[in-house]
Amino acid sequence: MTRKRVGLSPRHKKILSFLEAFQSKNGYPPSIREIGDHTQISSTSVVNYYLNQLEEMHYIERVSNVSRGINLLKTSKGNSVKNPMTAVTDFADQLISIPLVGNIIAGEPMPVPASDFSYYDSESGIDIARSLLPAGDHPEDLYALRVHGDSMIDAMVNDGDIVVMQKTNQARNGEMVAIWLNDRDETTLKYFYLENGQVRLQPANPTMKPIIIRDPSIVEVQGKVVLVIRQLDQ
Repeated sequence: MTRKRVGLSPRHKKILSFLEAFQSKNGYPPSIREIGDHTQISSTSVVNYYLNQLEEMHYIERVSNVSRGINLLKTSKGNSVKNPMTAVTDFADQLISIPLVGNIIAGEPMPVPASDFSYYDSESGIDIARSLLPAGDHPEDLYALRVHGDSMIDAMVNDGDIVVMQKTNQARNGEMVAIWLNDRDETTLKYFYLENGQVRLQPANPTMKPIIIRDPSIVEVQGKVVLVIRQLDQ
């Protein structure tokens, strides 16, 4: 016989208290990962397990297909929350969620697993204000990569930063792009130049030399940088 849950466990209460405090401070709900970090739950599936229980007990309501779509209906003390939909709907109008799909090397081209450009965990993403993106960009054409290396430091792209990319397989001279060298399964982030029938991949670091690719057919453009998100807490 399945035992019916009665009341809130300490972990339920901790999650509810965090939801209330986070939303009060920031004006929008926390992400699944932020809830897990605060409650020392390493697995997002376990966080979802507790959130589903809270929804069944009518303490929260979850909004599908909305980033951070958790409405707090009641506090851990059972007090009702006024206008629970406001924070989520306002937040959804202001932000878009972009998948963080892998890593990109800002240095000498380095081998990385092909999956780095295709892997997507639905909880692995970043939320960005629509106003920060160039006009005309469509969210479905955007993805994010975490940068490793310092070849683009003069372009204000440091090790650990995140670059938001617009999907494209073409580049104009001077654009910062993610490049895949298909003859050696290597990737790099550089300024792109097509000159005299060859490709110059130019770093933004005076201590590094450009990479000259004499056969442009091996150079595949994966996307161009439209936004850099600095990681200031490194």
